[in-house]
Amino acid sequence: MPPTNPARRRALTDAAIELLASSGVHGLTHRAVEKQADLPPGTASNYFRSREALLVAAAERIAELHHADTDRAVEQPSTLVDLLTESLLTAATTLRNRYLAIFELQLEAARRPVLASVLAGLQDTALHVTAGHHDKLGLTIPGEKIPAMIALYGGALFTLVSAPPGSVSRDVVRNVVQVIVYGCGEDVQRRP
Repeated sequence: MPPTNPARRRALTDAAIELLASSGVHGLTHRAVEKQADLPPGTASNYFRSREALLVAAAERIAELHHADTDRAVEQPSTLVDLLTESLLTAATTLRNRYLAIFELQLEAARRPVLASVLAGLQDTALHVTAGHHDKLGLTIPGEKIPAMIALYGGALFTLVSAPPGSVSRDVVRNVVQVIVYGCGEDVQRRP
């Protein structure tokens, strides 16, 4: 029977996220997670029998944290530009390690079908959650455009999170978000 201590499980997955961000996928071992979480040897393998199970649990924890953050964000009235600006700025600064970890997991998923399946499921959930948030905010974004918006957001997220720490400013992020939301505008013309 698997252990049932949710606080210890969270401590292990949170430690795994930090290790993914600081050491990459290759630095993620059961022992390293136990050390990061300050737990006794053998604890991680009691909760996660394999390294792959540990990777999957880290991905699920990141999704849980991200959805909780977005749920809180939509409780505060704001425009879509303001909402996305705050989200990307926070991801690239305060929550940088979380997003570095998810990028590590996405790359590893190219080699691990089980992880790829979990991440695909999380992507599907993100589509539904995003559509729900748009409805709650009273936004009129057509459902068929949401996947493209998520893809653009994901690209911006990668660019901003992987930028050197301290180089991301609110103005830079806001400019990126305005292009995501409004496009390049009508002033884009072909050169003769």
